[in-house]
Amino acid sequence: MKHFDHRPYIFFVALMLITASCVDSPEETVLHVFASTDVHGAIFNKDFKSGEENYSSMAKLAAYLDDFDPQEYILLDNGDNLQGDPSVYYYNFEDISSKHLWARVLNYLGYDAVTVGNHDIEAGHSVYDRIRTQYNFPMLAANAVSVKNGEPYFEPFTIIERNGIRVAVMGLVTPGIPGWLPEILYEGIEFTDMVEAASKWMPVIKKENPDLIIGLFHAGWDETYEGEVGSYMNNNASLAVAGKVVGFDIIMIGHDHDIVNRFIENEAGDSVLILDGGSRARYIETARIVFEGKRKKNIISVSGNIVNLTDLKASEQFEKQFENDFLAISDYVGKEIGAIDRTISTREAYFGDSGFMDLIHKVQLENSDADLSFAAPLSFDVRLAAGNLTVADMFDLYRYENMLYTVEMSGEEIDRYLEYSYSKWLNTMTGPDDTMLKIEDSGNGYSFINRSYNFDSAAGIEYTVDLRKPDGDKIEIHSFSDGRVFDLDNQYMVAINSYRGNGGGGHLAYACSLDESELNKRLIASTEKDLRYYMIKWIEESEEIKIETDNNWRIIPETWVSSAGKRDYERLFDNKE
Repeated sequence: MKHFDHRPYIFFVALMLITASCVDSPEETVLHVFASTDVHGAIFNKDFKSGEENYSSMAKLAAYLDDFDPQEYILLDNGDNLQGDPSVYYYNFEDISSKHLWARVLNYLGYDAVTVGNHDIEAGHSVYDRIRTQYNFPMLAANAVSVKNGEPYFEPFTIIERNGIRVAVMGLVTPGIPGWLPEILYEGIEFTDMVEAASKWMPVIKKENPDLIIGLFHAGWDETYEGEVGSYMNNNASLAVAGKVVGFDIIMIGHDHDIVNRFIENEAGDSVLILDGGSRARYIETARIVFEGKRKKNIISVSGNIVNLTDLKASEQFEKQFENDFLAISDYVGKEIGAIDRTISTREAYFGDSGFMDLIHKVQLENSDADLSFAAPLSFDVRLAAGNLTVADMFDLYRYENMLYTVEMSGEEIDRYLEYSYSKWLNTMTGPDDTMLKIEDSGNGYSFINRSYNFDSAAGIEYTVDLRKPDGDKIEIHSFSDGRVFDLDNQYMVAINSYRGNGGGGHLAYACSLDESELNKRLIASTEKDLRYYMIKWIEESEEIKIETDNNWRIIPETWVSSAGKRDYERLFDNKE
């Protein structure tokens, strides 16, 4: 009998077993999900006014994406893009015949979906209805419902496929929009509760058999800001949705300009990744998902990161692509409209009456038939230099497109309004050594505890703010500036921006206890165009403006203000020169 050598056979069998083992073992598929949020038109890497490099821009985001294969990631945006910068304002209202720059930028970068934000709605129907037709992807908001048919006005969700992985993205927007904007801007749209809308659409999404479910929410994570935890129609219900509506793997949020990278546990005991990415393309929300096999069936791991893009060099290819747009916008914002005789700054506004705020008040009063005006420094630290003013300066002065309202208020409501406003930024003091401003050291220097765009002062009335008295009892109104008697029981006409006039900041809604229906009744008149437009026209007609401070209000005791104010100024601004 011929002897059979078993060794090659054993080797062959072993090799086959190893090969079979490798074939049967599950492969790993990695998918990245990126999301920008609250970009507010920060497209270019150069400032239109100064020509200096911006610390953040979509041009830098383009450079970041160059390191990835487009087949290995999904690219999303969380809204608030159509206000806040000349680059979008120009294509919103000046050049409306060209395809919108923001649509071309997102199409160029290969975005897969965008959720609508409140500042996109504030641009008006003509803008967001036009731009959504120019996107190569859907605009989402499951809880923005058409009044006519009860169906979502935008798309409620979308399905995206990458390398065999099926991803569902549901969009939601803060339902607080009717409290901030005039109805004409969202006419025909109703905004519903986020938890209710997500609960309605989650079963529909699951029928699509997705491998991954993402929430793309233009709403913050802190329910206590302008609301109570668990409250119906909460403005910032992202975490509530994550916890109560089972099915989401990742929720990417915005609106609050905050930075969040955390997991929470939903009611089923599953982990949900929450990412929040600041604003103006300074950061990108990133999620890395590892799947078992080429289809989900099992997610091996989910991890999140908030990547700071500020140190990246802008993409030269991106800048070349949109070079002509940059030049066109530069010409627009460089147009001279008038001049001021001295430099003014928002810094002055926190320590007493200021030329900066009186300029805004003057425009509001002259463009209305109001008895008095309310206004706040809408940017924390802005300076207008003496000399010629350009269109670009008006974007520093007034970043967003608010309308000018004239509303009716009683003298008592005006008093409560001011009490509420000053309680946001001034402490009650026992002596000159106390801290005057409500500021705190966050570890990166001092900043206001509350948002400075809610620090309204008034013009047209004479009043004092007494630091020795508690919040709610600091204001004493003496008279109108023209000498008329101010009566708490009388009704007066007040000039105010539309954000505040619709309840934004709580001055009317909380301090004056005016609900939405009552606010609507109080509206006497509204401008057809935004306040910035009227400021530009007013300055053009005035040509050269003498900046004056009318000193209609002051903080007392003035000796306390002198010493405490100097200390607080140094804390806030000495490292920001």
